[in-house]
Amino acid sequence: MAGIEKYIAIASVGLFAMFAGEVNVFYNYLTHPNVETEPEAKLLMYISIGAAPASVMAGTAFIMSKRYGSRQIGSLIVAGGAVLLVGMLIANSTVPRIDANYRISTVELIPQLFMGISVAVMAAGAVLFKTKKRPIKEFF
Repeated sequence: MAGIEKYIAIASVGLFAMFAGEVNVFYNYLTHPNVETEPEAKLLMYISIGAAPASVMAGTAFIMSKRYGSRQIGSLIVAGGAVLLVGMLIANSTVPRIDANYRISTVELIPQLFMGISVAVMAAGAVLFKTKKRPIKEFF
Protein backbone atom coordinates (compact mmCIF):
# COMPACT_ATOMS: atom_id res chain seq x y z
CA MET A 1 0.00 0.00 0.00
CA ALA A 2 1.30 3.38 -0.94
CA GLY A 3 1.53 6.26 1.46
CA ILE A 4 0.02 9.59 0.65
CA GLU A 5 -2.43 8.54 -2.05
CA LYS A 6 -4.42 6.59 0.53
CA TYR A 7 -4.89 9.72 2.62
CA ILE A 8 -5.78 11.79 -0.43
CA ALA A 9 -8.45 9.21 -1.37
CA ILE A 10 -9.82 9.26 2.21
CA ALA A 11 -10.02 13.06 2.07
CA SER A 12 -11.92 12.88 -1.22
CA VAL A 13 -14.48 10.50 0.33
CA GLY A 14 -14.95 12.94 3.21
CA LEU A 15 -15.38 15.91 0.88
CA PHE A 16 -17.87 14.03 -1.30
CA ALA A 17 -19.87 13.18 1.85
CA MET A 18 -19.70 16.80 3.02
CA PHE A 19 -20.94 18.05 -0.36
CA ALA A 20 -23.81 15.57 -0.44
CA GLY A 21 -24.78 16.55 3.10
CA GLU A 22 -24.66 20.28 2.34
CA VAL A 23 -26.84 19.91 -0.74
CA ASN A 24 -29.39 17.74 1.07
CA VAL A 25 -29.63 20.08 4.05
CA PHE A 26 -30.03 23.06 1.72
CA TYR A 27 -32.67 21.32 -0.39
CA ASN A 28 -34.60 20.35 2.74
CA TYR A 29 -34.43 24.00 3.83
CA LEU A 30 -35.78 25.11 0.44
CA THR A 31 -38.92 23.02 0.95
CA HIS A 32 -40.07 25.54 3.62
CA PRO A 33 -37.67 28.51 3.63
CA ASN A 34 -37.86 30.96 6.54
CA VAL A 35 -35.58 33.59 5.04
CA GLU A 36 -35.21 34.57 1.39
CA THR A 37 -32.05 33.10 -0.08
CA GLU A 38 -30.21 32.88 -3.39
CA PRO A 39 -30.04 29.14 -4.24
CA GLU A 40 -27.71 29.45 -7.21
CA ALA A 41 -25.02 31.26 -5.22
CA LYS A 42 -25.28 28.79 -2.33
CA LEU A 43 -24.98 25.79 -4.65
CA LEU A 44 -21.96 27.25 -6.42
CA MET A 45 -20.38 27.85 -3.01
CA TYR A 46 -21.04 24.23 -1.99
CA ILE A 47 -19.54 22.97 -5.25
CA SER A 48 -16.39 25.06 -4.80
CA ILE A 49 -16.00 23.99 -1.16
CA GLY A 50 -16.84 20.29 -1.47
CA ALA A 51 -17.31 18.71 -4.88
CA ALA A 52 -14.52 20.40 -6.84
CA PRO A 53 -11.75 19.65 -4.29
CA ALA A 54 -13.11 16.11 -3.82
CA SER A 55 -12.97 15.46 -7.56
CA VAL A 56 -9.44 16.84 -7.78
CA MET A 57 -8.32 14.71 -4.83
CA ALA A 58 -9.90 11.56 -6.28
CA GLY A 59 -8.19 12.28 -9.59
CA THR A 60 -4.87 12.88 -7.85
CA ALA A 61 -5.11 9.61 -5.92
CA PHE A 62 -6.00 7.82 -9.16
CA ILE A 63 -3.06 9.30 -11.07
CA MET A 64 -0.61 8.58 -8.26
CA SER A 65 -1.63 4.93 -8.02
CA LYS A 66 -2.49 4.03 -11.64
CA ARG A 67 1.05 2.85 -12.37
CA TYR A 68 0.89 0.03 -9.84
CA GLY A 69 -2.84 -0.34 -9.22
CA SER A 70 -4.32 -0.57 -5.76
CA ARG A 71 -7.47 -2.29 -4.60
CA GLN A 72 -7.58 -0.20 -1.44
CA ILE A 73 -7.27 3.15 -3.19
CA GLY A 74 -9.62 1.99 -5.93
CA SER A 75 -12.21 0.99 -3.35
CA LEU A 76 -11.87 4.38 -1.60
CA ILE A 77 -12.43 6.20 -4.89
CA VAL A 78 -15.42 3.96 -5.69
CA ALA A 79 -16.77 4.60 -2.17
CA GLY A 80 -16.49 8.36 -2.72
CA GLY A 81 -18.43 8.06 -5.97
CA ALA A 82 -21.05 5.89 -4.28
CA VAL A 83 -21.48 8.39 -1.44
CA LEU A 84 -21.93 11.16 -4.00
CA LEU A 85 -24.41 9.08 -6.02
CA VAL A 86 -26.57 8.21 -3.01
CA GLY A 87 -26.50 11.80 -1.77
CA MET A 88 -27.55 13.14 -5.15
CA LEU A 89 -30.31 10.53 -5.50
CA ILE A 90 -31.73 11.73 -2.18
CA ALA A 91 -31.38 15.39 -3.24
CA ASN A 92 -33.04 14.65 -6.57
CA SER A 93 -35.99 13.08 -4.76
CA THR A 94 -36.33 16.29 -2.70
CA VAL A 95 -36.53 18.59 -5.75
CA PRO A 96 -40.31 18.16 -6.34
CA ARG A 97 -41.00 19.32 -2.75
CA ILE A 98 -38.95 22.53 -3.08
CA ASP A 99 -40.88 25.79 -2.97
CA ALA A 100 -41.80 26.87 -6.51
CA ASN A 101 -40.02 30.22 -6.09
CA TYR A 102 -36.71 28.42 -5.55
CA ARG A 103 -37.05 25.61 -8.08
CA ILE A 104 -34.78 27.14 -10.70
CA SER A 105 -32.86 25.26 -13.37
CA THR A 106 -29.68 25.16 -11.28
CA VAL A 107 -31.49 23.52 -8.36
CA GLU A 108 -32.98 20.91 -10.68
CA LEU A 109 -29.75 20.30 -12.62
CA ILE A 110 -27.17 19.94 -9.81
CA PRO A 111 -28.27 16.49 -8.53
CA GLN A 112 -28.45 15.05 -12.04
CA LEU A 113 -25.09 16.53 -13.04
CA PHE A 114 -23.33 15.14 -9.99
CA MET A 115 -24.98 11.73 -10.42
CA GLY A 116 -23.17 11.58 -13.74
CA ILE A 117 -19.92 12.74 -12.15
CA SER A 118 -20.28 10.06 -9.47
CA VAL A 119 -20.50 7.36 -12.13
CA ALA A 120 -17.29 8.66 -13.72
CA VAL A 121 -15.55 8.71 -10.33
CA MET A 122 -16.62 5.12 -9.62
CA ALA A 123 -15.42 4.03 -13.07
CA ALA A 124 -12.01 5.60 -12.41
CA GLY A 125 -11.77 3.76 -9.10
CA ALA A 126 -12.77 0.49 -10.75
CA VAL A 127 -9.91 0.85 -13.24
CA LEU A 128 -7.48 0.51 -10.33
CA PHE A 129 -8.89 -2.95 -9.57
CA LYS A 130 -7.80 -4.19 -13.01
CA THR A 131 -4.42 -2.45 -13.19
CA LYS A 132 -1.45 -4.77 -12.89
CA LYS A 133 1.85 -3.61 -11.52
CA ARG A 134 4.14 -2.68 -14.39
CA PRO A 135 7.62 -4.16 -14.37
CA ILE A 136 10.52 -1.83 -13.74
CA LYS A 137 12.49 -1.26 -16.91
CA GLU A 138 16.20 -1.51 -16.36
CA PHE A 139 18.58 -0.19 -18.95
CA PHE A 140 22.14 -1.47 -18.88
